[in-house]
Amino acid sequence: MNETEIRETLEDLEREFDFQPIGEQNPKIKQIRAILSNSKPNPEKLFVAEGFWITNKLVKYDVEIKSFIMSKELIKTNEGLFIAKEMTKRAEELYVVSSRVFEKISERDKSDGLLAIAKLPARDLNDFKIKDKSVILVLDGVEIPGNIGTMVRVADGAGISAVFICNRKARLTHPKYINSSMGAALYMPVFEFESVGECYSYLKKHSFEIFLADSRAKLQYYEEDFGNNTAFVLGSERYGISREWYDKDVELIAIPMMGDCDSLNVGVAGTILMYEASIKNNLGIKR
Repeated sequence: MNETEIRETLEDLEREFDFQPIGEQNPKIKQIRAILSNSKPNPEKLFVAEGFWITNKLVKYDVEIKSFIMSKELIKTNEGLFIAKEMTKRAEELYVVSSRVFEKISERDKSDGLLAIAKLPARDLNDFKIKDKSVILVLDGVEIPGNIGTMVRVADGAGISAVFICNRKARLTHPKYINSSMGAALYMPVFEFESVGECYSYLKKHSFEIFLADSRAKLQYYEEDFGNNTAFVLGSERYGISREWYDKDVELIAIPMMGDCDSLNVGVAGTILMYEASIKNNLGIKR
């Protein structure tokens, strides 16, 4: 379809499904801004998904969609029309706004006219099944949402069983977390623990060998054979791993630093460790 036909189809869609026209002062617009700014409690773990790419992921992974907001003037492609139709079928509430209003709530330089409020998938740890030789990544106090999202994406790519989070310092409804995960946050098993002790007890109960990523360790990551259930603990970008972990039955493991820098970005370090263990545990490749 050309742009005129797309616009006419969207107008038909608006009439057929009774989209509610709203302005800048509408409570729904205020809700979007509150979610983006994390300025109000968010017990439902709602997040804002904007643009063709991420809204397409919501459809692909059947994520619960609370509200869909579109701007007909900004939807100019057949792909955008397809998503608008799919979101219309799935969303509990439907709204239409002008391009001016949409651009005021948009966080993108070039808007696609597609925005949704969705619910982050909830997972029950009791339903999580641990495979033999599983690898789990534990993020302790990691503060930057983009880093968490990147590591969830890498965990998916490396075939990691799950990501555990304790001492959470970043909200998992942050757009940078969702976007940097490249959608993996919508399906990758991610579990939060209330304390280090709770996380540690779970890992020990399921016979995990726990390694703390620490540049001071004598054991280098490539020297370890792994081969058993394996968990890596990575800490805050500023403060490192919580002291409490060091008082438990764990091993320290290092990535050699051969230049002047004394450590790697937490996402890079996590990538190296996860792939090393996954290749050895899942593919049986030894150095």
